[in-house]
Parts: sequence; C-alpha cells; structure tokens
Amino acid sequence: MIGAGSTSLSSSSSSFTCGWTYDVFISFRGPDTRHGFTGHLYSALSHRGIRTFIDDQDLQRGHVITPSLLNAIQESRIAIIVFSPNFASSSFCLDELATIMDSLNSNARLVLPVFYGVDPSDVRHQRGTYAEALARHEERFKDNLDIVLNWRNALHQAANLSGWHFKQGDGYEYKFIEEIVEAVSRNVRRGVLPVADYPVGLESKVVQVNSLLEVGCNDGVLMVGIHGIGGIGKTTLALALYNCIADHFEGLCFLESVRENSSKHGLLHLQNILLSELLGENKFQATSVQQGISIIQHRLQRKKILLILDDVDRQEQLQALAGNPVWFGPGSRVIITTRDTHLLACHGVERSYELEGLNYADAVELLSWKAFKTVKVSPSYTDVLNRAVTYAHGLPLALEVIASNMFGKSIGEWRSAINQYERIPNNKILEILKVSFDALEEEEQSVFLDIACCFRGYPLAEVEDILHAHHGACMKYHIGVLVEKSLIKIGWRGMITLHDLIEHMGKELVRQESPKVLGKRSRLWWHEDIVQVLEDNQGTSEIEIIHLNFPSSEDEEEAKVEWDGKALKKMKNLKTLIIKNGHFSEGPRHFPNSLRVLEWWGYPSECLPSNFHPKQLSIFKLPYNCFLSLYLASLLKARKFATIKVLNFDYNKYLTQLPDVSDLPNLQKLSFEYCDNLISVHTSVGLLEKLKSLSAYSCRKLTSFPCINLPSLEELKLSGCSSLENFPEILEKMENITQLELEHTGIKALPSSFQKFSRLQRLILIENKYCKIPSAIVMMPELVRIVVTPRKKDQLSIKQDEGEETMSSMVSSNVEYLNISRCKLSDDFFPLGLAWFANVKELDLGCNDFTILPECIKECHFLWKLIVDYCPNLQEIRGIPPNLKHFSAIGCKSWTSSCSSMLLNQELHEAGNTRFALPGSRIPAWFEHPSKGASISFWFRKKFPAIALSLAIELKDKDTVFISPNVTINGKKCFPDFWTEMEQIFLLDLQMIECNLGEGETLSENEWNHAEISCTTRDHFLFIRENFPVEPFAKEIGIHVFREKSAMEDIRFTYPYKRRKLDEGLCSLDP
Repeated sequence: MIGAGSTSLSSSSSSFTCGWTYDVFISFRGPDTRHGFTGHLYSALSHRGIRTFIDDQDLQRGHVITPSLLNAIQESRIAIIVFSPNFASSSFCLDELATIMDSLNSNARLVLPVFYGVDPSDVRHQRGTYAEALARHEERFKDNLDIVLNWRNALHQAANLSGWHFKQGDGYEYKFIEEIVEAVSRNVRRGVLPVADYPVGLESKVVQVNSLLEVGCNDGVLMVGIHGIGGIGKTTLALALYNCIADHFEGLCFLESVRENSSKHGLLHLQNILLSELLGENKFQATSVQQGISIIQHRLQRKKILLILDDVDRQEQLQALAGNPVWFGPGSRVIITTRDTHLLACHGVERSYELEGLNYADAVELLSWKAFKTVKVSPSYTDVLNRAVTYAHGLPLALEVIASNMFGKSIGEWRSAINQYERIPNNKILEILKVSFDALEEEEQSVFLDIACCFRGYPLAEVEDILHAHHGACMKYHIGVLVEKSLIKIGWRGMITLHDLIEHMGKELVRQESPKVLGKRSRLWWHEDIVQVLEDNQGTSEIEIIHLNFPSSEDEEEAKVEWDGKALKKMKNLKTLIIKNGHFSEGPRHFPNSLRVLEWWGYPSECLPSNFHPKQLSIFKLPYNCFLSLYLASLLKARKFATIKVLNFDYNKYLTQLPDVSDLPNLQKLSFEYCDNLISVHTSVGLLEKLKSLSAYSCRKLTSFPCINLPSLEELKLSGCSSLENFPEILEKMENITQLELEHTGIKALPSSFQKFSRLQRLILIENKYCKIPSAIVMMPELVRIVVTPRKKDQLSIKQDEGEETMSSMVSSNVEYLNISRCKLSDDFFPLGLAWFANVKELDLGCNDFTILPECIKECHFLWKLIVDYCPNLQEIRGIPPNLKHFSAIGCKSWTSSCSSMLLNQELHEAGNTRFALPGSRIPAWFEHPSKGASISFWFRKKFPAIALSLAIELKDKDTVFISPNVTINGKKCFPDFWTEMEQIFLLDLQMIECNLGEGETLSENEWNHAEISCTTRDHFLFIRENFPVEPFAKEIGIHVFREKSAMEDIRFTYPYKRRKLDEGLCSLDP
C-alpha cells in the first residue's frame, strides 16, 4: 500500500441504509487494460463473491456520463481506479474520475487507486503522458479551462490516496491481483447495520457529524458526542455513521443501549462484548471491570478502531469502555450518544453535535411514508397531517408512533386520535422521554415540572428569581442539570425553551398526580382548569403553583372568572400565584400565607385581604393595580413584607408619590415604570442597601428624585422621565453600576457627585435637555464608552470647567469608543475634544458641521475606526491617525480629490487589515490587477493569498448601497455574507474576513485553486433581503497583492497550466 488519503461525506443515503447494489466499481481505460489486468481483476473479485461493476456494456456513449453509469458509481461501496499510461488521454475517463471523487470520496466510502505501468508521482503532478494528454485537453477546452482544472484536481486528489503500484518486473501480476482482492474482501466482509427503512432528513446530519470525525486523519484519537432529547434519532444517526465510515477501520464495535444493558448485565459484560468485536476473538472472560480496562488498553492501543457507545447515561460507563483516547490506536474514533452534555464535558469530549428535530418538510414526508407507504397523500389528509406534524415538533419517534397507530385509518379517526394526543401524550412516547426525568434528583424533578408547566418562554433571570423563592440558591445548579440533560434550553436572549413533547411529558406527569380531581394536582396552568377550580372552590393543600394566562384569542367574556373570592383559602401550601390577565368578578378575600410569589396583572381590588400575613413572600408584582398612594404607604409600613426582594407597581395610574420603603430591608428590585401621575419618590428609596435594580422608566410627571446611596445598585433606569430636570445626587461611592442610559429626560445637568459611579464603563445620553459633557465626567477612570446625541435643536458643548487645569497639562480620558454624531460640531471641537479623547479607538463624528480633519488627529495613536459619514462641509484632511484601519466618509458632498489622495495612499494600506469607503471615481492606481465590471478571478495554491479588493461604482438613482464581496473557490462560496455601505469607492483587505469552505471541504495545497471575487448589492435604506445586480453600478474592480505576506509563485492571474509567458513580475511554474 502507498500514500495516505482523507475522506468526507456525500448526500447519497444508500451508504448508510440497506446497503449497495455493487461492492466495487472499476474505472479504467479500456484499450489499455480491459483484456488484460482489469479483466483479470474483475474475474478474481467476482470469483470471491464480490459484486463488481465493470463497464462491458458500452455505457460510455459519447463524452457524457450516462445516468446508468452515474447510478452504478453512486450505488457502489468501493471504487477502484486503474491508472494506466493512457488513462488521461480519455476525457470520458477523466470525467468518470471527477464524478467518483465528487460522489464516492465525499461519502467516506473507499476510493482505491491502482497505478498500473505508471508512476504515482506522474499522476499526482501530471507529468509524462499525463502532461501531454492534459495539454491537448486544454487546447480542446480552451474556452472552458475550468473543466481541465477540475480534472487536474481529481487526479491529484486520487493519487494522494492509499493504493497499489505495479511495475513490470517487480513480481507476478496474479499475486498483485490477489493482494487487491484480499484487501477488498476484508472491507466488504462486514455487514451493514439496519438504520431506517425511510431515512428522511438524515443525510445532512451525517455530513455534519462526519466533518467533526475527520476520518481521514490518523494523527490521533478523536471522541465525538451526539446529544439530544430522547426519540430525536441519536441511535439512527450513529448507525448511519457506522455504515458510512466503517471501511476505514481495522476493528468495529457498535455497543447499543449502554444504559439499559449495563443496568441489566453489568459493565463487565459490555467490556467482553467490546473486546470480542474489536479483536475478532469469540470469547473474552475478564473477571472484573478493572481487568477489562487493563485488557482494552493493552490489546487495542495499536489498533485503529471505530467504537460507538449508544445511549450512555453514566460516567462510569465511559470510564470502563473508553476511559482515555490513549487506549486506542492512532486514527481511532469513538462516538458517544447521550442525553447528557455534562457527561461529555466531564469525560473531556471536546467535539459534540446537538441533534435537532426534523424540519417541517421532512417531518411531513416521514409521517406520510410511515402512515400511507407513499409521500403522495390525498389532499383531504393535509389538515390532519399538519396537526400531527405540529404536535410531534420534529421528533421522529413521535411521528413513527403516530403513523403506526394511524395506518389505514380514516380522516375522522385521525382527528380523534390527534385530539387525544394533544390532551394526553401517547404512552410509548412518554416512556422514552421520561427516561431523562427519572434520572433526576427529587428537587431537580420539581424544578423541571415548575418550568415545563408554567415558565416556558420566560427569561432565565425571572425564572431564577421565582425558583429561588421556592428552592433557594441551589436552583441555579438544578437549572444547569436540566440543560445538560437536554430537558430545557436557554435560547435566544436568555429565554427558557423546551421541546413541545418534553413540555407535554412534564404536564402529563402532573396530570397523573390526580387524573380526575383538578384541585389535587400540584401545579395548575390550563386556564379552563384554573377557572373551574376557582369558581367551584375546588382548591386543596396539594396545589403549589397557579399560573393563569388566558390565550390572547379569548374574548373578554370568555376570559372572565365568576367567583366569590374564597377559593384560595383552602390552598394552604400555595407558593406561587401568577395571574397574567383575565377579568375577575371581585377581588380575593383570602391569600394563603404560604405565598412566596404573588404576581397579579390588573389586580381587581383597591386593597389586599386584611388577613394576609405572608411569612416568606419574596416576589410581589401588581402591574396595572389601582392602589392609591396612601393605601400603598400604609401597606408597606405594616412590616409584614420584610422578606420581599422584588417589588413591581408598573402602570399604576393612581400613584402620585412612591411611599416609604424603609421596612423592606431585603428589597433587590424595585420597578414603578409608566406610572403616569407619579410626581415624587420617597427618600428611603435612595437608601436601600441591597437594591440592585431601580426603574422609574417613562414616569413622565416625575419631577424629583431623592439622593441615592445604593451600594448594591447595578441598574438605574430614568429614561423617559421628561419632567425630571435634576439627576439625583450621589451620596457615597457606588461601584456596581457599569452602564447608564439616559434617553428623553428633562435632565439639564449631571452633578459633580456623578463621579461617585466609580466603576461606570458605558454612558449613553440621547435627546436629553442636557447637552454638555464636563471634563470631570469624561475623566472617570473606567469610563470607556460614551454615546451622546442631543435633541435636534441643540448643539453638544464640550468645555473645560472653571478652575480646571489647562488643556496642555490635562491627562487624556480612558474612553475607547465615542459616538458624538449629529451633535452640530464645528471645527472648534477638535483642539479640546481630541485632547480629551486622545486614547479613543473608535470615533463616530458623522452628521456634523466641521470642515476639516485637523492635523492634531495624528495624536490619536490608538484610533483604528473613524466615521465621518454625511458631514456635508468636510473638504480637507490634514492628518490621519497612524493606526487607522476602518474609515468611512459616505455622503460627504464637499469631499475633494486631495482628501482621496491622502486616504488612498498605498503606504497607509500596505500593512493590511483596512476597510475604507469614500467618495471618488476610480480605484487606486497601485491596485495592479484591475478589471472592468464587478468581478475578477485568479488562481492560487497552498493558502488563500493576502490581497486587498477595491471596487468603484457609479450611483445615479441611489445615494448609497450595501455591498457584499463574495469569494468563490473551486466553484464553492467560501466567505460568509459581509455587508458594508458605500457610494463610490470601497477598499477592503480580504484577510479581515474568515475563509469558510464548508464542512468536509479543503483547499488543494499543491494544485491550483480557482478563485473568483464578485459583489452583491442591497438597497441601503430598505436593507431588504432581496439582492440586485451590482453590474449596472460597477465601473471597475481591482486586486492588490500584499507581496510581503504572499508567495508570488503561488498566485496567478492567468490560467496557470498554459505554457505561455506569465504576468510580468511573477515567477514561472513548471507544471
């Protein structure tokens, strides 16, 4: 055997389901070997019972691969390519080779080259007869040289694979053929594991996991995890992977149902199976788990194996079966399927794949096939199929169970069954999903049921507050366990999500607590059940949580609760009462003193029950309540709410004063947003030691705010308080506030005590009456980000305070990001402003009135990003920051050619990593490879070269557009969407964008790769997803090569294989 190869996956599903039509496909040049070597090889393979395809039916008519031949390639398990001296002279043979490399090699199936009478290096580097043949092909296909380039790459790739080389005189040909047959026989000897009779949606998942496995790399041992909820298809995916990649390993073992079998038979039993399978010896009888570990280490450390551990749920299982990668030989792969990501992390598994459910189309296809044995189903079933798919939410197990139960049923029976499923989950589905629940500790189970029944879709922080009131600080750990076991997820913006059927499983477990009597269930969430319990006084001490949220589709009459207010009295263990909406005929007469969370939107009374004396109430939220200031003051002075941590009275229209809260020493969050008539806040609010969050957002009549000494405060919201003219005085240093946003307030000045926000990092001031930044605030030690936007009629003032040091002796601020766009700044800003902000890194001066960028901007040594968009008077650039990398001057109507000359200077860009957009009409002259239009192409090898791109466009009907540079390598898009705004000239260093070839794709290091750069355009203001051609706007595009960072012999701007003089200045290449 010679060489080494790499493999990846394709889209054909035959490789991982029921097997192949052929074991071997032989590709060869007929006149060279048909009646000799290839004929003898075919005979020997067939004699051993190996199903072999050889083209003896003249399927290669013309120069195009026929569908029959293409099917034979795709349905063959192994491809043998016989390279003979004249192989490359046939365009058909080269097309067939390229097809094999695209389809079979991309599916992790074996491609075995045989070099018969030709040296492998001549094939790899296309020398000798191969060079002559390809030169003739280049002449023939001179109008489409990409065809020949594709053939060259296929030859190079195939010649790098492991194979055989036969030279005349080196031995007997029949022995050479026997060696090949024996190797093939070993690979086809193993059977194909059954995967699924209809593997819909599986192909792409196999591709993605295989990219993690890197099967062709023999440098070390990789362990890869596949995780997801029960019934999602982890085992099916593992089986498919086994069938796809098994031919590349010396030993194979698929240990199924590790969780179940280790429980039934013990880990020692599984160790003996593993050893028997991987070593091919029938009986292993280790007498202890430790002895089994020792034998596995000793016998397998030099063997390249594939081990799949299916459904692992405990760490000791991994420790006994695959305790360390060094147990196995180089190139080995271990695949672990589990529901528990924590288990993978503890075992040091760094590569993992989360298996998601089927998409809608695949789910419909699977359900249709399983239920009707066809994907073409009568349109009359469309509605019930859609309902079933929605219910299953992509879970293959659920789809198969539904299909099995509904096979041959009428539409009416389908509807009835789905109604039943939606009300009570199917037992088979429930039992599979319940495995993860059963593995939880008691309190973890309680936390899961709380979330599944009541808190799906809630922000994580809010759920933590609620569950902290129930379970204490350990709830964070419990939530982490639920995430690790794939029972819940923390989704976008920190929202808690879970699979529909996982949610149904949790609710069904609670329903089973008392199938008949609603009042004896621990949690109530369905509005009809809650209304029945409240109206019929069915409450009991079993109820711990009530979460009422009428659907938005319910009209006012249907969301009404006719009760006597006494139903809560019997619920002596009620811990959480959350009522989001609904119209109650009267207010409650009783609240259980066991309440820890009380949240009632639109509370239907002007007071709380007088007999309510909570002992552990932690969260008290009554948005849209109608409490008066006097009542609220008396309520909070009653000293029965000392345990409250969260207090919310948002949207109260009757509050005029926020009362004394000094009797709430544990208060951490206080909110009274949108209280339209609130005028003042009691001084005690500013003295709460434990308060972390304080919000008076959009209290438009609030005119005064007390002095504050809130050492724990992390968040202060005063935006929207348009009548508040004075920012509160700060009495003592407050170190936990890191960000402050003030928008649309009436604040006229920031007090000198503002500096006591000693750890403030971000300050955002938007459209306030205040439009001055005193130097004392700018100089706050940790302030790194400032955004200021005055009202339209105001101008930002940056002035030194009286008595301050002179500008020359003043230390610059630590501000790194400064956005003072739309501030009506004139040229007077720069002397003092740039002295203050000399350390700035990102500066946005857009939409201002200055006419120059002064020379003193050179002193901003850290400034790398400068925006001066839409500065209509800017006409002169006197200085450029020494480390400027990103510059934009879009919409500068007074821009001059001298400005462009300074900013397009080659020396400024030669260091790389620049991105400039500015007015102008031509790309810089130092872009040595220009091209008319909107695209340009070149060839490279080894690695993508260090180049810059420049594009010049001419806009007529638009002010600006968004441009995306697209890089395509060997026909595949390699760079993700990257959009930038421009109006005339755009310059970008392409090294700034990460090259992403996609899964399973690699660059050819020694052969030439063809790259094409083009541009896509979108409308600037609409920024709609619809793209439109850039060609109508494009005038010129160009490339500049950074010669110090690029090997010039590895880049060409003309076809590299043509034997002609290359571009001046580039080294010649001998192909």
